[in-house]
Amino acid sequence: MFKNLVVRPKNIVVALLSLGLVAGVTVAPASAAPKNLARSVVQADWLEKNLDNPDVKIIEVSTEAGLYERGHIKNAVKFNWYTDLVETVNRDIVAGARFQKLARAAGINKNSTVVLYGDKNNWFAAWGAWIFNTYGIEDVRLVDGGRVKWEKDGRPFTTVVPTPKEGNFVATKADKSIRATLIRDVLPAVRKKGTVDLVDIRGADEYNGKIFAASGFQELAIRAGHIPGAVNVPWGANVNSDGTFKTVAELKKLYADKGIDGKKTIITYCRIGERSSLTWFVLSEILGYDVKNYDGSWTEYGNGVGNPINNPAGTIWGAA
Repeated sequence: MFKNLVVRPKNIVVALLSLGLVAGVTVAPASAAPKNLARSVVQADWLEKNLDNPDVKIIEVSTEAGLYERGHIKNAVKFNWYTDLVETVNRDIVAGARFQKLARAAGINKNSTVVLYGDKNNWFAAWGAWIFNTYGIEDVRLVDGGRVKWEKDGRPFTTVVPTPKEGNFVATKADKSIRATLIRDVLPAVRKKGTVDLVDIRGADEYNGKIFAASGFQELAIRAGHIPGAVNVPWGANVNSDGTFKTVAELKKLYADKGIDGKKTIITYCRIGERSSLTWFVLSEILGYDVKNYDGSWTEYGNGVGNPINNPAGTIWGAA
C-alpha cells in the first residue's frame, strides 16, 4: 500500500511520510525499496498476515540467551549478534562472504523483504538492519515495538525452527556511505567543526563524563565524556513507552530542536554501535537523512591516544 507511494525524488517521499503517523502506517511486501526512501517499519498486524509469505523473510536478532529457543515468531530465523553479525577476533562487522552464506541459509533472495525484530527495543535488530543494508539487501524493515510489544499484545510464538530453502542473495561490497570510521570520518569531523552533525545517543551522565559507563554495560573506555561537537539525543527519545517509534513529525522535531535537520551528513555513535544503530535507523530509514553509524563508538574513540574529548564532569580514570 504505502510502498506504492515511494517514488523518487527523496524529498517527495519524506513529505508524504510527514503526513502520517509512523506507528500507524503499514507496508505491503513488494520489490526492494530504494534505501532511505521507504518507510521501513512494519506493524504486527501486517506481519501476522504475512508469516507464510515466501517473499517475506523474518529474522530475530535478540541478545538474551535462549530467548529465541523459548519461542519466536513463526518462520523467524535466528541471527546471533555476537557471533553471526560481527567478526569476533578483529572486532569488525561480519565479512561479506560470511554474511552472504548466512543470508542464503535464511532463505533470503535478491528481492526478499527482510523483516527484523528483537528484544531490548530492537537494539540489535537495528544493528542487523544496518548490516543488511551494508551488504545490499534493499528492502529491510523493523517490526514496530519489536519482540516485547509482540509478546505484550498476546501474539503467538512458536518453538518450531524453520528450515528455509537456500536463497540466492549475492552480497554487494560493503557500503561505506553508511559506516563511519575513526580516521576517515570522525576525526576529520572533529577538526572541521560544523561540517558534520555528531549525535551521541548515550545517557546524559555518560555524555557529560559523570560516569564511564551505565550500569550493566561491560564495554569501557579509559576516559569519560563525549566527542567534541556531538549533541546528546539518548536513543530512548526515539520510541514510545511501548517501544514503538514516535511519529515522523515528533522525530523530526526531536532532532531539529538539537540542530539536526538532515542538511549535513550525520554520524551516530554510542559505546559499541548497537544502540546507535537504532538512531541510525530512525534518521536514515525513517527520516531519510544522510547518516553513518560509527560502530567503533566511544570504546574506540575514548580509548584512542590523543583523540580530543569534552569531559564537562572532569572525571579521571582511577581517581577516587
